[in-house]
Amino acid sequence: MPNNVEVIRGTYDAFTAGDVEAVLAAMAADIVWNEAENFPYADGNPYIGPEAIVEGVFSRLASEWIDFRVAPKEILDAGDTVVALGRYTARHGASGRPLDVPFVHVWRLEDGVIRRFQQYTDTAGTLAAMETRD
Repeated sequence: MPNNVEVIRGTYDAFTAGDVEAVLAAMAADIVWNEAENFPYADGNPYIGPEAIVEGVFSRLASEWIDFRVAPKEILDAGDTVVALGRYTARHGASGRPLDVPFVHVWRLEDGVIRRFQQYTDTAGTLAAMETRD
């Protein structure tokens, strides 16, 4: 069985490759997913289960952003908790503005399965990239 850091690294790799099925396969059926407070997709917090995450987060990212990238720069092993530090980059489809903001992801695993996710990011920077007015 891969260790928790390998599970999370594989999840990022699958997301980058567009392999949503592999991302979802790493999650528990009752995963609890929380977007950062005041983040545009936090309106559904907490998302419970992979289907809710696809509908409330992943599909919105795919439809609203061009070249949305999640680039972890450092992954920290804390046993059943894995912390990733990195950057989101993209261009917002409606505004055309670029996104380049830091993130921290806190993943909690049990027996190699992702049970909980908490996002922390620059919500103001994200909202500014989505702003369609000058």
